[in-house]
Amino acid sequence: MAMTKEEKKKRRKIIDKKYYEKNKDKRRENYKQYNQTPVCKKSMTISKWKKRGLKCEDYDSLYAHYILAENCDECNVRFGEKGDGTGTFRCMDHCHETGQFRNIICCGCNNKRR
Repeated sequence: MAMTKEEKKKRRKIIDKKYYEKNKDKRRENYKQYNQTPVCKKSMTISKWKKRGLKCEDYDSLYAHYILAENCDECNVRFGEKGDGTGTFRCMDHCHETGQFRNIICCGCNNKRR
């Protein structure tokens, strides 16, 4: 007798759960490696922008501009990296009412705008 769609779904869920439990460490290591790739970093950055309300027609070109920016558009300080203690890492400045991108600025200038 053939299985119903619901029975197949339940069976697949059980099989998947067993696989995930058996390969937990392997999957965790794969995620760690993937999270370090440029593709993942780009995807996560753009997703974060969207969640925070940034609206743009071409996120890919905006991301390229963001990555290439070396100095703050407001105070012209050279950007550092997150966690280096300088507080000069890149921030996307955007209008909170319309969501439109304005500038790429440092964290200090971004905090002054709030």
